[in-house]
Amino acid sequence: MHRVQLTYTLAGRETAQQRDLHHPLMALLAAVHDTGSISAAARQLGLSYRHVWGELKRWEGELGQSLVIWVKGQPALLSPFGEKLLWAERRAQARLAPQIEALRGELEQAFAIAFDASAGVIPMTASHDDALPLLRALAQSQHKLHLDIQFTGSVDALAALNDGRCLMAGFHALTESPLRSPTARVYRPMLKPGHHKLVSFARRTQGLMVAPGNPLGITALADLCRRGLRFVNRARGTGTRVVLEELLAAQRIPASAIAELERTEPSHRAAAEAVASGSADAAFGIEAAASARGLGFVPIAQELYFLVTLQHALEQPQVQTLLTLLRSEAWRAQLNAIPGYAAEGSGEVLSLRRVLPWWSYRKPKRAAP
Repeated sequence: MHRVQLTYTLAGRETAQQRDLHHPLMALLAAVHDTGSISAAARQLGLSYRHVWGELKRWEGELGQSLVIWVKGQPALLSPFGEKLLWAERRAQARLAPQIEALRGELEQAFAIAFDASAGVIPMTASHDDALPLLRALAQSQHKLHLDIQFTGSVDALAALNDGRCLMAGFHALTESPLRSPTARVYRPMLKPGHHKLVSFARRTQGLMVAPGNPLGITALADLCRRGLRFVNRARGTGTRVVLEELLAAQRIPASAIAELERTEPSHRAAAEAVASGSADAAFGIEAAASARGLGFVPIAQELYFLVTLQHALEQPQVQTLLTLLRSEAWRAQLNAIPGYAAEGSGEVLSLRRVLPWWSYRKPKRAAP
């Protein structure tokens, strides 16, 4: 077996499209793939043609495989091995993104508190979301508030809150779900009126991520039942899996009719990467993830993403600071700029019964005397 050691650096937050982990070889391959030219790749990376060419040749010697097919007068192409290497690395980064983001947050928090003991911290466990890392960066830069976010599925996020492992949780759901729906069945036992308080975060668009131009003409969930169509789902316990199950049930589409329903990826980004790499024809996820990878997108449903905390925690100073930030015009403008997101009442404190009407009482509550 051919063994090669690759050393990565943790990238900064300068641009939303930047990879979390950086390796110079992968950056070279991505630039050649995107530009179709060695010279254009060099310009994109701010390097000389000679340096890029020399590095590609050096890595070909290290790996024992050609990376680029180059014929004078023709666009430069990655070799089959180069393509496999690039897509494998991209999919690995997409799958590891939540853990990398959590590591970055822990490091930033540790250093910030070391230099300023007055900095506030909110431990948060949340469903995967593209806007929360942006909120974390804004909270840190403007309010010295550190959001210690651990990404997981919606069900595990609420369990962490109820077990006392975090101060706030993030989950998302369809809000017009009837009492016996999958959404109500999953979340109703985990949320109690008068005990939990919802904070509106964002409205998001969920749908089908497809190849650019939608070559297979996928327009609805029923198309997932086509013979031979390769679908990638989200794991059980994720909010997106619950949303999809409810939509399928509402349209009376049996889960057994979708051939690869149990093929899963751990995040929206990883699902999008599966489609971008050509290993899947469609995935269910948020529009922002599709847009980030240049994919086609078929909108299916609107959902709300909530932050939830215990009622007694609402008055804590760091929670009040976060609510102020969520209501700010600066944050709402940033949120509205993300594809498929809308800052609908961001920062508004909501009652469970008002937003998720799954609770009913046999007798009306008595009016106060």
